[in-house]
Amino acid sequence: MAAEASADLHGANLVHAIKRICPEAVFSGIGGNNMARAGVTRFLKSEDMAVVGLAEIFGKFRIHVKAANILKSILKLHRPDLLILIDYPGFNLHMARIAKKLNVPVLYYISPQVWAWRRGRVKKIAKRVDRMAVILPFEKPFFEKSGIDVDYVGHPLIDAFEKMGKESPHLTINNQQSTINNPVVGLVPGSRREEILNLLPVMLRAGEILKAEYPHIRFVLPLAETISSDWLLRFIKNTKLDIEIYHEGIYGALNPCHLAFVTSGTATLDAAIMNVPMVVIYKAKRLTYEVGKRVIKVPYLGLVNLVAGEGVAPELIQDDVTPEGLAMAGKSFLTDGELRQKTICKLRTVKENLGRGGASERTARIAAGMMGCSR
Repeated sequence: MAAEASADLHGANLVHAIKRICPEAVFSGIGGNNMARAGVTRFLKSEDMAVVGLAEIFGKFRIHVKAANILKSILKLHRPDLLILIDYPGFNLHMARIAKKLNVPVLYYISPQVWAWRRGRVKKIAKRVDRMAVILPFEKPFFEKSGIDVDYVGHPLIDAFEKMGKESPHLTINNQQSTINNPVVGLVPGSRREEILNLLPVMLRAGEILKAEYPHIRFVLPLAETISSDWLLRFIKNTKLDIEIYHEGIYGALNPCHLAFVTSGTATLDAAIMNVPMVVIYKAKRLTYEVGKRVIKVPYLGLVNLVAGEGVAPELIQDDVTPEGLAMAGKSFLTDGELRQKTICKLRTVKENLGRGGASERTARIAAGMMGCSR
């Protein structure tokens, strides 16, 4: 069950890896285009499920109910050998409870971030999930404390990056450490419509501020698979900025960038892998934010900073997300060569902390063993 863009990519890679071990395996579930191409029969598209926060989920309530009913019927009628859940805790933990009652084994791949908020969900995971495959190094000891059978498999982004490198031999990791005269800036507003609506206009206005000082500045915007180019174009059709919409993945988009404006999420780790200094931003509906700031128990919001254990990337949250603040934070990486060099060195360490690749293969072996299909 993969209900978001990054989960769709990692789910597809996992399906490919399982098929290499168990060629006869058949898959059905919720996913995006990547999982469909991998051979998953979808009963619902992941882009129909994706939401950002508490206030936004009400608009997708009927879709979630429909998806839950379909999946419940599949579990009852077909009794699959394994249910694989990917992140998306609210929906997935509900389905795990149903699977547990039906004696369908459950593997949770890519942990919900219960270490950040709603830690009470750990008890639900312990009761409903047979095994976990986690992708961040600090997650394994966190879940082991609750008696959960958990494996640290490394981060699947490393696999995705290495695959892209094989397919694109000209892809190189950014190592430019000097001050920049003609910058290229990545605009990474997210993979959900709500995120883009909230944050892309701010990114564009920040870009206009920078253009006043850097007349030849260019921008690259990676198009997420969940977003149509026609829908995205309405945001940039009237801007005077030189923007390339990039259709072939985030790594190729970030390849020429000296700086990136990145919506908080997995993309902050993508930028870290590419050694691109970034400003992390996040803005949600007021209800989502007010609840979130009371229950989130981590010192940083951006994954890049959580993995680094320090503020490698400046974070602008909610009311601090302004064009002026974003432009100023980004400009520091263009003008201060020493800051840029130190940041790139720290981003290399973040990449090292994500493991050496092979997350999909390791998780596939766990899944195959749970299904009784292994070489």
